[in-house]
Amino acid sequence: MPTQVELAEYLEEIRSQVCSRCVERPPGGPPCAPLGKQCGIELHLPALIDSIHQVKSEYWIEPYLEHNREQVCTTCPHLHSSICPCPMDYLAVLLVQAVETVDERRTARQLAAEEGKP
Repeated sequence: MPTQVELAEYLEEIRSQVCSRCVERPPGGPPCAPLGKQCGIELHLPALIDSIHQVKSEYWIEPYLEHNREQVCTTCPHLHSSICPCPMDYLAVLLVQAVETVDERRTARQLAAEEGKP
């Protein structure tokens, strides 16, 4: 499970790459919950990140969607309701890209630190 600092970095990237394109985002969002719109990404951020990390698919988004449904959706209190708050289906590519962007940035920082570079 990501730490609070790690979650903050993921959330910042997700808000930049994903939330900025969400058609369900209320005016003034994100965050959306304080504005009355429950968002599956906000509700399940740590679980979504973990779910994405458990899948590696270079060309297909379907393995991420299937794994997310198994790992995250099955525990969601909104499962089988008419108010599913998750934009994962139509924003999945952007969400995976945002998580991978943070992961690549972290790897680059770690390698630079190991080499003694700032």
